[in-house]
Amino acid sequence: MLDFFTIFSKGGLVLWCFQGVRGPAAACTAPVNALIRSVLLQERGGSNSFNHESLTLKYKLDNQFELVFVVGFQKILTLTYVDKLIDDVHKEFRDKYRNEFQQKGTLGLLNGTFDFKEDFLRLLREAEESSKIRAPTAMKTFEQSAKSQKTVKSMIETRGEKPKEKAKNKKNKGSKKEVSGAEAAAAPKVAPDVKPDLPVAAGDREELTKDEILQKNREEFFRKRLKGGDKTNKSPKPDASKDKGKKPRVWDLGNSNAKVLDYSNSTTNGNADTCPMEEYDPDMVLGDPDREPGRLRDLEYESEEETEEEKVVHNSSSASVKKGGLGGMFGMLKGLVGSKSLTREDMDPVLEKMKDHLIAKNVAADIAVQLCESVAKKLEGKVMGTFTTVTSTVKQALQESLVQILQPQRRVDVLRDVMDAQRHYRPYVITFCGVNGVGKSTNLAKISFWLIENGFSVLIAACDTFRAGAVEQLRTHTRRLNALHPPETHSGRTMVQLYEKGYGKDAAGIAMEAIAYARNQGFDVVLVDTAGRMQDNAPLMTALAKLIAVNTPDLVLFVGEALVGNEAVDQLVKFNKALADHSMAQTPRLIDGIVLTKFDTIDDKVGAAISMTYITSKPIVFVGTGQTYCDLRSLNAKAVVAALMKA
Repeated sequence: MLDFFTIFSKGGLVLWCFQGVRGPAAACTAPVNALIRSVLLQERGGSNSFNHESLTLKYKLDNQFELVFVVGFQKILTLTYVDKLIDDVHKEFRDKYRNEFQQKGTLGLLNGTFDFKEDFLRLLREAEESSKIRAPTAMKTFEQSAKSQKTVKSMIETRGEKPKEKAKNKKNKGSKKEVSGAEAAAAPKVAPDVKPDLPVAAGDREELTKDEILQKNREEFFRKRLKGGDKTNKSPKPDASKDKGKKPRVWDLGNSNAKVLDYSNSTTNGNADTCPMEEYDPDMVLGDPDREPGRLRDLEYESEEETEEEKVVHNSSSASVKKGGLGGMFGMLKGLVGSKSLTREDMDPVLEKMKDHLIAKNVAADIAVQLCESVAKKLEGKVMGTFTTVTSTVKQALQESLVQILQPQRRVDVLRDVMDAQRHYRPYVITFCGVNGVGKSTNLAKISFWLIENGFSVLIAACDTFRAGAVEQLRTHTRRLNALHPPETHSGRTMVQLYEKGYGKDAAGIAMEAIAYARNQGFDVVLVDTAGRMQDNAPLMTALAKLIAVNTPDLVLFVGEALVGNEAVDQLVKFNKALADHSMAQTPRLIDGIVLTKFDTIDDKVGAAISMTYITSKPIVFVGTGQTYCDLRSLNAKAVVAALMKA
């Protein structure tokens, strides 16, 4: 039984609605709005099915008249006739009101009346009856099977047949072996003067068997090897008295270097003592000397205006005009003018090339298929514009879809949220998580530098109590950041401090103590560094879920590297699933945003950005592009899409 069936325009105007279950109108409004927000606006039309709470929604797009057909029913029901019903309703509705759409256009939608209830009920009855008439396929009788055509004699296996064949084969093999053995024995007697080093002639090879040829080749190989061994034995031995290579390294543990390596007096856990100042090169640490302090610049990428494929099409069309004269010009215009609507057969070759191109650019294979399927559904039935080709139309639609995917529903504005937390006299807490070696601590330091330049004080919580050197790495970053922003330039206030309790401790407890300390000392932001963990490690994922559930951070950022392809999807899906499974809360806290690192190492293979945002619908908040503290960027969707579409 259907809950509802509705027809509306892509502009949001409801043309007709059928409600099969009694209840308020909001019962069908909320699921349809969720479908529009999560699928249609986000260009995620790879599948024609969408689940919302207890309902399953199936939809179909009419791109010629810009219509959407949506049917909703209970998720637990298996209604086999829904696909047939939505196709029949689509065909009936557009055929009935085709003239009205074509003549009046948008005004026809606003002023028109669509009395479609009787037609819909008739189509619904026909669809339900067709599903009942379709009985399950009965098993074939013995007379209908292929086995009944065989005779009894052909099915009886006699003992003599197969063994005879095998014996015959064995006999042939044995005779070959006997012949080869006889020939091998007779060969040295008949032709003793043949030189052994000469290769076997082509005629001789045809007369000899395979075993004999192998035997001769082996003898030749060993003979040459023995000769080579004699030569190497006669060569003089190298002089062993020559001085070879490395000398052992001497570790000066007891010398003055120990004082240089001792950082135990640095500022941690609220000590007000000034950190030891470091000598540093500002150009090396800060990168661009002409930068604007505190500003997060966008990614930049210069795109080519024409791809190689378009250039080839242009050259071939110009050549055909020169050769064919008026006929060639007419043929070119006929191919360009939009005289018919796009079909799936027209788009399939172009979409196949687009899919391969996306996979080559590091987009996950499943997501590349879904993107192409979404574009096909968006364009199917749409009339092409004048002087446009199928390739340019599909490419333009794919670019628009990719830009829309990289601009998810929720935009994260960290500076605005930090100022909002300041008004409530509490610190803004950001937790970083991700797999091993993606650059969590390094990018945490970059974000700390960016926050300090915007005038916010930062407390770094060292909650990676597992990896050796993790606390020392953060301590070094703290010292370096304090050297770049000394307390003298901030009215005597230390802008960044490290809160650490050493190794082997409970990470959730350290994070809780750090947040309490930041609240008491008036810090603006707390950055929680966590240990790297693989998405399949259940104990570590449970510990991460506990840390997030206990401390309820304002922002949970997943740190992923831009080098991965299909692995990005697996990491994000399993991290979100683990946080949901291991959380005690009724509504578990999941990943809020993404930090994409090592973006400077991938050239134009930027597919990981598409894969991550498509699978989670979460924004990429920061992009790491280098080794200095200033190498932090915000995502520019158009620049990423330009790099992705580059040939």
